[in-house]
Amino acid sequence: MTNILRLDASIKPAGSISRRLTDRILARLTAAQPAATVTSRDLASGLPAIDAAWIGAIFTPADARSTEQAAIAAVSDTLIAEVKAADVVVIGLPIYNFGTPASLKTWFDHIARKGETFAYTEAGPQGLLTGKRAIIALSSDGTRFGSEIDFASGYVRHMLGFLGITDVDFVAADAMVFGAEEALAKAEGQVDALAA
Repeated sequence: MTNILRLDASIKPAGSISRRLTDRILARLTAAQPAATVTSRDLASGLPAIDAAWIGAIFTPADARSTEQAAIAAVSDTLIAEVKAADVVVIGLPIYNFGTPASLKTWFDHIARKGETFAYTEAGPQGLLTGKRAIIALSSDGTRFGSEIDFASGYVRHMLGFLGITDVDFVAADAMVFGAEEALAKAEGQVDALAA
């Protein structure tokens, strides 16, 4: 059975292009694999930012954590368990001010943990989340996917690769101010081609 983790980062509750694309991706994936399970997480609803208390909790052995530290670590532990259980990770990635939404950066901050999702080796860092596929639904008003001012897609690809997820596809409804209908049609065609 395939486990799918869906992450949405758009702050728009309605009319979000990235959410529309993640809906379409999920529909295609589940049509092809009706027994698939889907775990959905709306990152825009808020995750606590990592801070000094988080560092203290994470670097304290689980059996020695205070009640407060256990509660702090539980958020990160839950997010890591979700991504570890996933075979496919679908991420809605709207570009805000040329980069990723803060909520998606926070998600990466929580799951990038030494010994859990990556390890340091003599050859350098090694991702531990191997054997997974990621499909990224990117949307932007004025930024073209892969352009010199697109600081979002490269960051997301790098972070996924750092964690061991190297099978990454992007579906891009980009530069929509220059032709929204054409950009969306192109992206939906990309979904249909890769999610089968």
